[in-house]
Amino acid sequence: MSLQPNRLAFALSLALATTPFAAAQAQAPAADEPDKSEAAQLGTITVTARKREETLQEVPVAVTAFSEAKLEDFNVEDLSDLGAQVPNLTIYAARGSSSTVTAYIRGVGQSDPLWGVDPGVGIYLDDVYIARPQGALLDVFDVERVEVLRGPQGTLYGKNTIGGAIKYISRALDPDFGGKASLAIGSYNQQDTKVSLNVPFGESGWVARFAGANLTRDGFGENRVTGQDVSDKEIVAGRFTLGYIGSSDWSLRFTADRIDDASAVRGAKMLAPNAFAPTALPLDDRYDVRNGMPNINDTTMDGYSATFEWSINDSWTLKAISAYRESDTETNIDFDTLPNIIADVKAFYADEQTSHELQLNYDDGGAWTVVGGLYLFDGEAGGRVLNNFFNLSFGDTAGQMDTESVAVYGEATWRFADQWALTLGGRYTDEEKTADILNRAFSNATFTTPVATLTNLQDSVDFQNFSPKVSLDYQASDDILLYGLASRGFKSGGFNIRANVAAVPASGRPFDDEKVTTFELGAKMAFADQSWFVNAAYFHSDYKDIQLSIFTSIPGSNPPAFFGDFTNAGEGTVQGVEVEFFGQLSPNWVVQGNVAWLDAEYDEFVNRGVNVADSQKFTNAPEFSGALSLQYIRPLASGGEVRARLGYSHQSKVYPTTDLSEAIAQGSYGLWSAGVIWQVDDAWKLALEGNNLADEEYRTTGYNIGALGILTGFYGAPRTVSLTASYQF
Repeated sequence: MSLQPNRLAFALSLALATTPFAAAQAQAPAADEPDKSEAAQLGTITVTARKREETLQEVPVAVTAFSEAKLEDFNVEDLSDLGAQVPNLTIYAARGSSSTVTAYIRGVGQSDPLWGVDPGVGIYLDDVYIARPQGALLDVFDVERVEVLRGPQGTLYGKNTIGGAIKYISRALDPDFGGKASLAIGSYNQQDTKVSLNVPFGESGWVARFAGANLTRDGFGENRVTGQDVSDKEIVAGRFTLGYIGSSDWSLRFTADRIDDASAVRGAKMLAPNAFAPTALPLDDRYDVRNGMPNINDTTMDGYSATFEWSINDSWTLKAISAYRESDTETNIDFDTLPNIIADVKAFYADEQTSHELQLNYDDGGAWTVVGGLYLFDGEAGGRVLNNFFNLSFGDTAGQMDTESVAVYGEATWRFADQWALTLGGRYTDEEKTADILNRAFSNATFTTPVATLTNLQDSVDFQNFSPKVSLDYQASDDILLYGLASRGFKSGGFNIRANVAAVPASGRPFDDEKVTTFELGAKMAFADQSWFVNAAYFHSDYKDIQLSIFTSIPGSNPPAFFGDFTNAGEGTVQGVEVEFFGQLSPNWVVQGNVAWLDAEYDEFVNRGVNVADSQKFTNAPEFSGALSLQYIRPLASGGEVRARLGYSHQSKVYPTTDLSEAIAQGSYGLWSAGVIWQVDDAWKLALEGNNLADEEYRTTGYNIGALGILTGFYGAPRTVSLTASYQF
């Protein structure tokens, strides 16, 4: 397959069809029944965490689900906004990017976006796995719900869901004509337009759906040298679906989606003077820079999928999903954030992936429920990274990583008594990774005349893995489900695409896959006639062959140089407690929140032959985190309602990078948010939202490269306020 950029001309109009208020796929009450309370609707949310439809409270899995209404209540604009609302989830834009995702669940993930490394949290768009992090920080529009599954999902979802999975489910096709349009204006000249349109073709059963968004905002900072914005937003995204829903026995859906992110580079704050430019003192503003590189950070991602579902009979259902995705990125990384050429990096990423999944479900309403399937994945990811150090040392990282993966999986639930159910599952994966790496040194910044070859490697490695699961569930009452489970997940190994075999021969050897085995006890409980819900889980995970990306200096290099080493550092133990709650304080007042405790410790961390586990810490693993939201809901005589919310989220100290720099580490902090939503009538809605109302300064990640004098931090968004008007028909 070719990895050439594919820039398609693109223009879509979009619209949202109506959804039941505050619940995804909630059943409407009968005419002679009272409406459900806000809290009671939580129990009706449908999720597909186990690849079959179940309500949130009956699935024995640690999963958090957000309906479209709840996403609006919490002003979730992209997946990074979910971090505070999901226990033990850390998710943010990667260093220097606005749409490349870094995601960790329960201390397990991966922050390295280079093509030789796989993520540790799987992201799925309408059941299609997105293999690369570029463009995967999905913006929320025309969405039905988002599910976040915590813990290894190795049986049903496979490799690279070792930490968990995030499922983005777009709005389903509807037999009725309808649509929605919204316009948001806000801080930093925010102007967001989202539209969608659902168009049935008469009585034929065929329906087309258009959805899209144009999201723009000025930068949080500027380049003090050029005056250009940095940390801005300029994203166009769209989705088109054509499908047949005219039969109760089968359905067919074709979908094409596209994201074009032309946002500028993300600003980083210099945290200390660079020894190679000592007179350039850090700036006061946390977003301003003095970069000498072009202000280009472009990503495009295209996807195409076909989904066929067939109800063979009352017990058996067949589902087939075939998909193709590709993305291209061009970015400039000025590590030193100065006009000086100290560490200037220009990077190109490109990937293609094809996947096929055949899934068979059995459920006759009796004692057995079974799901099984076959999964095929073929991916190519590669690119070129051009490194200029001090305008004296010129090198590149170039190559490609090919992945061919085949997996077969199955999971069966046996309800062997009225209150008891046993689930057994397993997934076998056979995967081959082939690396083609050519890393060279060049004579000058044109990168045309090589003077030395640092790595010229063509090699492949095979991985076979069996990930089992066993779960025992006890329905103590209609409102209380207790469960215990043991499950395993794995993330495949590979090759260090940054290898410098000439200086560090061991860097050319493949690294092993990493594995997590988790034991979990959980409870899903409803109280006071389903006015209160409390879901709790305790987990204990054994984490082996942990893959770590570390920037390290090259011994004896002059001028100082570094390369990115990638290795299996060792083993760790991660345990924690997660509690989510949702309660109806009165007919008008609702409280919702979560509390999480995480204890992640290395048992073994081998650095140059020495076990330094006692001095190491997990990255992106705050010990304590949580959120609390208080909401007031008042129906109006006109038939509409007003919803007012005040929220607070908190997390304890976190180390975002493996070097454990205290200057980059983020101490405990909290964020305030608030919103007022006025549902004027069935058609019109106004929403006034504010995030980070106290304008808290907090870092999400950074760089600490001592050999180059670099110490920088990337910060979360400042205080922002927006006003959104939407109309649906």
